[in-house]
Amino acid sequence: MTDQGMFGARGTGDTSGYGGLVRTAASTGSSERPYGSYFDEVADDLERAYPLFSEAIERVVVDRGELTLHVKRDKLVEVSMILRDTLKFEMCMGVSGVHYPADSGRELHAVYPLLSITNNRRIRLEVSVPDSDAHIPSLVEVWAGNNWHERETFDMFGIIFDGHPGLTRILMPDDWQGHPQRKDYSLGGIPVEYKGATTPPPSERRNYK
Repeated sequence: MTDQGMFGARGTGDTSGYGGLVRTAASTGSSERPYGSYFDEVADDLERAYPLFSEAIERVVVDRGELTLHVKRDKLVEVSMILRDTLKFEMCMGVSGVHYPADSGRELHAVYPLLSITNNRRIRLEVSVPDSDAHIPSLVEVWAGNNWHERETFDMFGIIFDGHPGLTRILMPDDWQGHPQRKDYSLGGIPVEYKGATTPPPSERRNYK
């Protein structure tokens, strides 16, 4: 056994290596033009097709070769329909939840990867809402394939998709308490017994704080 983990972590007792990672703060502002690739054309086409562009889009972020449009939740359906019908983003690949407890007033995020088969392009939409008002309009009427994805995001993060035809849990039992992929959800667990040893539940193994 070695006391050295990945990424050069030493001497902390944490051999997973995550203690040696260095995180850089991400910018929360809009990216500056030119965005590069086809991203400028997408932004220009959307602005021409949707007169309320400046009111609906909080910011445009280009990072790691991806374009993300941060959309106000009350404009999400309108923007999505323009992207589907005019800019030919025929497919939404689902919706993923993200939980940022320290992002006051914007703790819960929903991220939608979009694909244009016609133009071979990919972009993302992102909506942020407070934990105290975790409501986002459903996009099932725009992209029917989002049905089960919205149910999973509701189940795991507690985001409520208004207008969904049947928003119930899809992974956990109906009477389950809490949303397991939120960062404030307890790890819990039970001890696991091996021959000659006992491994405690995850919540008791190690504290990374």
